Amino acid sequence: MRPVPIGRLPLDAQVDALRATLARNDLVMEVLARAARLGLPGWYLTAGCLVQTVWNVVTGRPPADGIRDYDLFYFDDSDLGWDAENEVIKAGAHAFGDLPVVVEIRNEARVHLWYEDRFGVPCEPYPSTEAAIDSFAATTCCLGIRTDREGRWRIYAPHGLADVFNLVVRPNPVLAPREVYEAKARRWREQWPELTVLAWPGAP
Repeated sequence: MRPVPIGRLPLDAQVDALRATLARNDLVMEVLARAARLGLPGWYLTAGCLVQTVWNVVTGRPPADGIRDYDLFYFDDSDLGWDAENEVIKAGAHAFGDLPVVVEIRNEARVHLWYEDRFGVPCEPYPSTEAAIDSFAATTCCLGIRTDREGRWRIYAPHGLADVFNLVVRPNPVLAPREVYEAKARRWREQWPELTVLAWPGAP
């Protein structure tokens, strides 16, 4: 009998499969452990480093292959100045500096201050890290993981996990412009040609 694809398993089984898959990337596990010790408010390891680890394992590649950086988001609206965020970035550089990867730390409470300059569309202030994850250009990447000091996991996946395991990239036209989604999708297809990339709504 052929095995049931992970993306068609019951959700609890998909969560177990996600944890087992991410555990094969030693860098994901190490960043999670060190991030927990930093104690940042509302933090998640999120986006590409997670879904791309799954893509690598599903397609038989080394788990960390082709992952550019590891995004670590947190949320602190008590001080929206750059200096406060930069202090956290410096602490992260100390915590992760010996790892062979870039860990990019961002305070999602500040995103609305620079988003329009970078992407050309305004961004309303986020009320939480989860709201920031909700706005990623692809729903497939709307995934966040954090652990506590005892190693217990919290998984935020507003669109589920089926697309992640099934190698489907699905647009999320709530904030990011179409060109951002399509640029990311092209780059991902170059690294993972097995991906099925769905078109932006209304695109030819």
